[in-house]
Amino acid sequence: MGWARKILRVDLTSGSVKSEPLNMEWAQQYLGQRGLATKYLVSEIDPKVDPLSAENKMIMATGPLTGTAASTGGRYSVITKGALTGAIACSNSGGFFGAELKMAGWDMVIFEGRSPKPVYLWIQDDRAELRDAAHLWGRTSWETEETIKRDHQDPQIRVASIGRAGENGVLFACVINDLHRAAGRSGVGAVMGSKNLKAVAVRGTVGVSGIRDFKAFMAATQAAKKVLADNAVTGQGLPKYGTQVLMNVINELGALPTRNARDVQFEGARKISAEAMHEKRPTDGKTHLVANAACFGCTIACGRVSQVDPGHWSVQNSPKYWGANGGLEYEAAWALGAADGIDDLEALQVANMICNEDGMDPITFGATVGAAMELYEIGALTKEQIGVEAPFGSAKALIEMAHMTAEGRGFGQELALGSARLCEKYGHPDLSMTVKKQEFPAYDPRGVQGMGLTYATSNRGACHLRSYTVASEVLGIPVKTDPHVTEGKPALVKAFQDATGAFDSSGTCIFTTFAWSLADLAPQLDAACEGGWTVEKLAELGERIWNLERQFNLAAGFTAKDDDLPKRLKTEPAKTGPAKGLVNQIDKMKPEYYEVRGWDAAGVPKQETLARLGL
Repeated sequence: MGWARKILRVDLTSGSVKSEPLNMEWAQQYLGQRGLATKYLVSEIDPKVDPLSAENKMIMATGPLTGTAASTGGRYSVITKGALTGAIACSNSGGFFGAELKMAGWDMVIFEGRSPKPVYLWIQDDRAELRDAAHLWGRTSWETEETIKRDHQDPQIRVASIGRAGENGVLFACVINDLHRAAGRSGVGAVMGSKNLKAVAVRGTVGVSGIRDFKAFMAATQAAKKVLADNAVTGQGLPKYGTQVLMNVINELGALPTRNARDVQFEGARKISAEAMHEKRPTDGKTHLVANAACFGCTIACGRVSQVDPGHWSVQNSPKYWGANGGLEYEAAWALGAADGIDDLEALQVANMICNEDGMDPITFGATVGAAMELYEIGALTKEQIGVEAPFGSAKALIEMAHMTAEGRGFGQELALGSARLCEKYGHPDLSMTVKKQEFPAYDPRGVQGMGLTYATSNRGACHLRSYTVASEVLGIPVKTDPHVTEGKPALVKAFQDATGAFDSSGTCIFTTFAWSLADLAPQLDAACEGGWTVEKLAELGERIWNLERQFNLAAGFTAKDDDLPKRLKTEPAKTGPAKGLVNQIDKMKPEYYEVRGWDAAGVPKQETLARLGL
């Protein structure tokens, strides 16, 4: 489809909804989704704005390949100033919502202001209006989606909504679509809640059209799908095991952050792994995993569909959790499991469902629980303060804290702040495993040096999806590099970051990059869109996006000091595994990274870099 060439601007304060043409000059510079929406955002808000104020804006954006025949072309992103971090935020989601928005004829929706009462946006092709959401406020994402479909008497409507976490201002609340897909990180759901916007519901029947060269496009997408099918990761590993295929691999590597990163290996990893999800339970003879699933247009199908043991103590009186549901991905299984020292697979699935049901990022939630458990174990927090005994390994504490946080009661209001604010409040800021106040994911930088640089320099706070050097350092994609050395990592990280910017802006999934390079993406975009989309143009596009985001963060008050890792990772060596004795050498890598980026020693882009990129 390329671009639909129009955007929807929603003024929540006044209740007005209007269409306007897409800025095609910007589209040529920033493509779509992450890049193009970021350009709009930084052009329209003050970087110093309070993320939860009416002056912040929130954008839901598709890419030019969203809704097309391109494999994984179902993505959309939510772009705003993050509630958790105060930095630029872009959270990417799959499922079917993004494709539906594109099929309704929209490239993006820009939300500004704050509604005086709860509302939801109803889009039916080229018609859009704000509707009262008083009956939806206080309900979970699951209940919200069900109610909207029933009210409109159309089961094919696609809904993106916040649960109670977004309403209650949980700083890591996310936006849930299709029940268990999420624009998950940086608190985009909290921003949505601050605007009294409960949901966006879309029914698109316009479909896709306007491909620049349809014959070339179909040839390019078919060739790209074959690359995915023939690749061991995207054609075999991910379909069978999902991202959970990594649990045992990363644990054996000695890079699985365990018990709030006290350790780098988890003795219970096998019990919460992809392999365990395939094994029959002794209780009922059924497997935890029911099936794999795919998002719109996806030929990989890495999604998990799981069914918890109905006899498990955590759900005995909660039949709503008994059915098949969105299953554990690697990051959630790690954050709710190893990060907290918990090896109860069924409990992790229940906690994951609570996160989906009420719209919470399981990475930040699980890692915050891990920090709270360490605070409890050193005596900085008590049972009376938390409301439950909370040592590492307590699945009951995990489940109770999930409910508390989602419902905004008791100690859950403190967990809702994320681990950086929690640990600072209780006198141990060094126990927060964060960068820019965002919790880092399931790869310990002592065992994978490149990921340390990735976390430290990520514009949206610690993140693996901005530069997945694990592909190279562990899996040998596209070339094998030694995870324990720093040499070459600054250039590697920059290359991954720039390429990721292009993929995130295209409307396709970053998981394709296990098999695809920009050489596979470029022909698809070039056939779909005018503009001469070459590998070189896409690489420059990614670099332009990265520097634009960097400029926003600098203007928001971030400095080179924020490009750093938690003290633990730099001073406490790995105790076991292949990386035993190592710490992350971020201070060695960062100056060279700034240099290859074309930034000065303070991490500020040089004028010649900005001029070259048209910034």
